[in-house]
Amino acid sequence: MTMIDETHDPARTSWIDSANGHPDFPVQNLPLGVFSAAGEDPRIGVAIGEMILDLRGAAKAGLLDPSWSGALSGSALNDWFGRGAADSRALRRMLSAMLCDESRRAEIEPHLVAQREATMHLPCAIGDYTDFYVGIHHATNVGRQFRPDNPLLPNYKYVPIGYHGRASSVRPSGEAVVRPSGQRKPPEADTPAYGPSRRLDYELELGIFIGRGNRLGQTILIGEAADHIAGYCLLNDWSARDLQAWEYQPLGPFLAKNFLTSISPWVVTPEALAPFRKPMPARPEGDPAPLPYLADDADQANGGLAIKLDVTLSTAKMREAGLKPHRLSQGEAAAAMYWSAAQIVTHHASNGCNLQPGDLIGTGTLSTADDNGLGSLLEISRGGKAPISLASGETRAFLEDGDELELAAHCEAPGAVRIGFGTCVGRVLPAQP
Repeated sequence: MTMIDETHDPARTSWIDSANGHPDFPVQNLPLGVFSAAGEDPRIGVAIGEMILDLRGAAKAGLLDPSWSGALSGSALNDWFGRGAADSRALRRMLSAMLCDESRRAEIEPHLVAQREATMHLPCAIGDYTDFYVGIHHATNVGRQFRPDNPLLPNYKYVPIGYHGRASSVRPSGEAVVRPSGQRKPPEADTPAYGPSRRLDYELELGIFIGRGNRLGQTILIGEAADHIAGYCLLNDWSARDLQAWEYQPLGPFLAKNFLTSISPWVVTPEALAPFRKPMPARPEGDPAPLPYLADDADQANGGLAIKLDVTLSTAKMREAGLKPHRLSQGEAAAAMYWSAAQIVTHHASNGCNLQPGDLIGTGTLSTADDNGLGSLLEISRGGKAPISLASGETRAFLEDGDELELAAHCEAPGAVRIGFGTCVGRVLPAQP
C-alpha cells in the first residue's frame, strides 16, 4: 500500500502560483493526462494548478530520468502505466521536487502550457473496459424496484459482479451525448418499438486504470492487487433505462450502455490518494466473509477511498436564465463500495484473464445509504415515479435533450491538502435520424 512521504507535506508549495490553494491540482496531487495545444500532437502532461507540465518536452530537455523518456514521450499513458508502481512513485517525487524548487523555474517554465489553451484526450488507448456493480446501495435500490422483498440476488455478497463494456465508445469529458435509439417495450405494450430512448440516465462511478498487467493464465493475488492500479478518474456510465429493461435478460447490458461512457481526463495516482485512505465499511452482521482469494486484512484496513462525489444538472432553460446547476447528489466513494478496488482487480484476474496497462475498470454506480448521495436518476426519481423539481420550474425524471450533467470529486482529510479530480461533463443532444 502506498505510503505518505514528503510529497504530501501540507506545507509544501509550488513556484507556480496557481497551484497553491488550487481546489483540484495543488502540488500534492500531480495527476497525469494526455493533452494537445497549439496544433501539436497529443502528449503526456501533469496538471499543476491552472497549468500543464509537458512531460515529453521535459524529457527531451533532460529534466527527467532518461530511462523514462520512451514511456513518457508517447501520445498515451499505456507504456508508462506498464512500468509499475515503483516508477510511478519515483516520478511523483521528482516532479514534486522540481515544481517546488524556485531555482528550477527557468528550465521548467518553457514546458508549461495553460490548461485553458489545451485540449484533453483519453489518457490511454483503452484496450478493454469492464464495468462492475460494487455499489451495494445502488444495487439494493435498483433491485428493490423489481424485487421488493429480495433486492439483492444471492451471489452479490460472494462475488464482485461485472460485465465487459465497449472500449471504443469511451470518451473524455466534454464529448456530446447523442441520445441513443433502440428497442423499447413498456410493460403495457404487446410488442417492442424502435426509437430514441425516453429514459436516458447517468451513473456516477469511479474509473480504475490498470498499470502493470498479468499474463494470460496468471492470477493477481489480493495482497499485490494495489500495485496493479495506475490511477483513478471519474466515470459516467450513460444508460438508456428503457432499452436496458427490454434487452438485459438473459445476457445483461448491451445497447443500453455501449453508446457512450465518459471519463474525466486526469488520472489521479494511488500515491496522491495515500492521505485519503480509510477502512472499508464493515460488513453487516450475518453477511458472508469474502472467500480467501479476496480476503486481505491490510486491504480491509486501508482499501477504502475517502473521495467526495458531487453531481449537478443544468437544463438549457436554466443556462439561458443564468440559474445555478441543480445538485443531484453528494456522497463518498468509501461509503458506497461493498468491494474494494483491490478486490475488483483480483477477481477480474482470478480466472487467468490477462489485464493490460491502460485497461479501464468502472466501479459501478456509487450511491450512499441516504437519499443525498444517490448516483442515478433511476434511484432519485424512484424509477420515474417521483420527478425532481428544478428552479426553472421544470421537472426531471430522466434526462432531456439539452441537459448537461457534471460529475466532480475531491478528497479532504485532517493534516492533508485538498486534491481533486477535475470534472466529467456531458451534454445531451437529440437522437440522430
